[in-house]
Amino acid sequence: MRLTYTSDVWYKNAVVYCLDVETFKDGNGDGVGDFRGLTQQIDYLAGLGVTCLWLMPFFPTPNRDDGYDITDFYSIDPRLGTLGDFVEFVRTAHDRGLRVIADLVVNHTSDQHPWFAQARSSKDSPMRDWYVWSDTPEPDDPSQVVFPDKENSFWEYDEGTGQYYLHSFYRHQPDLNVGNPEVRDEIARILGFWMELGLSGFRVDAVPFLVENVNPKLANPHEFLQDIRAFMTRRKGGSILLGEVNLPYKELIRYFGEGLGDQITVCFDFVGMQKAWLSMARQDAGPLAAALRERPQPPKDCQWAMFLRNHDELTLDKLTEEERHEIFRAFGPHEDMQIYGRGLRRRLPSMLGGDLRRIKMAYSLLFSLPGTPVIFYGEEIGMGENLDEEGRMAVRIPMQWSDDGGFSQAEPVREIPEGSFAPDRVNVADQKRDTNSLLRWFQLLIERYRECPELAWGDYTVLDTGHDAVLAHRCDVDGATMVIAHNLCDTALDVEVTLTRLERCRLTDLLVDDNLEIADDGTARLPMAPHGCRWLRASPPEIPPEDASIKAR
Repeated sequence: MRLTYTSDVWYKNAVVYCLDVETFKDGNGDGVGDFRGLTQQIDYLAGLGVTCLWLMPFFPTPNRDDGYDITDFYSIDPRLGTLGDFVEFVRTAHDRGLRVIADLVVNHTSDQHPWFAQARSSKDSPMRDWYVWSDTPEPDDPSQVVFPDKENSFWEYDEGTGQYYLHSFYRHQPDLNVGNPEVRDEIARILGFWMELGLSGFRVDAVPFLVENVNPKLANPHEFLQDIRAFMTRRKGGSILLGEVNLPYKELIRYFGEGLGDQITVCFDFVGMQKAWLSMARQDAGPLAAALRERPQPPKDCQWAMFLRNHDELTLDKLTEEERHEIFRAFGPHEDMQIYGRGLRRRLPSMLGGDLRRIKMAYSLLFSLPGTPVIFYGEEIGMGENLDEEGRMAVRIPMQWSDDGGFSQAEPVREIPEGSFAPDRVNVADQKRDTNSLLRWFQLLIERYRECPELAWGDYTVLDTGHDAVLAHRCDVDGATMVIAHNLCDTALDVEVTLTRLERCRLTDLLVDDNLEIADDGTARLPMAPHGCRWLRASPPEIPPEDASIKAR
């Protein structure tokens, strides 16, 4: 294989692991996860095989929105440790070959941030225009309210100054105004500060809200993204912006940068994620196959991020109402499993009923789809959710290290689930000793993914299998080819695919010990177990001995 790549595009075949410091590991026994506890578990993460850690917010906060309401962008929440603890964590991660990125939440602040306190002190305040104000707020579109269980408007009246301020999310999170050059300069300082402390980039929260809700309206809203990307590249080549851009493909593609790739480096594929769930609910590969065929090619050196579950609700907002209800019926039939009328607040293993075959197939699908895989902490052991917690907090539960939890010596900051997904049934320690565990499956998938640059770098083609339940695609790059197949149903199937330019080649399964032959006409028969998966690498046909001697002469 002639494929070469450099560290500047490390994200192309990275494995990103999202975690919340507060719920990962308690290092000082107070019931709250912290950077000391996280540092103690770096070897576990390195052994898992992940290559990039994405940290949810760790800044000082009143904690009314799980840390996304920030009061100081230049420090660490005292509950989680100190700047010294953070630097030691980053040093240890780098020593094990792990990069670190963090949430960049600069579309709003907490209403307790000193900037907002100054801004609301007077209409003449020098920081007034750091936020978005109006005498007469624009009419609200109720369908666009992000948290309809808590809010019914984007505007909140400030009695002290007699104006309304904009809040795209909660009323205690006033929107920053990136239309103000001073705000943009301050955001650049925030980026520079954390990059100097070792970060390799940022996951940008709610990107469309960041560039659209400003005053005055920017002539080119995307210019701000270009500016911060250029700033980061000057400071540290290879640094990335991982963007949360939940839009249809035609609108989303602009956030990479029109043909230039000079804005968001990696964008989450929300459409592909939602279609994957629809396909799993129907046991029909059609919706996901259609999304993959429709998905545009990102600009050079940009990449899609693939995920099946993240730290928020499992949003299904890009589907029709009937499609959403299909998924609700399959994976979250009870009202307390649903949220905002558009999503689910469950983790994948519980949605799939704890069926290990189906769970393993789903994660094989994730790692083999074209793009950078992103996983949420605890997925590697099959953690469930705690529906007694409010809203999206149901999935943000303490990491389960041992049969008694192992998160802390004290009472954890959040309750640990009971029942089928309790720590005595789902934990790291037990699965390390079980060669058939989900944890060992994750290690195998990550190892194979890292060994297969075709998956991350190749051009992909969705293949016709003749069976609705089987998704098959091939990835080609520099003369190397992978053929991937997943059976979404619980029935064993034999499918036939046509593989042009691979006539008489051999297909070696990288997940199990098996080889298949491609016929002279380029067809290959793929036996598929119920909820089975196959990662097949093509190799040239073996030369018969008599042909080999002729070739040698």
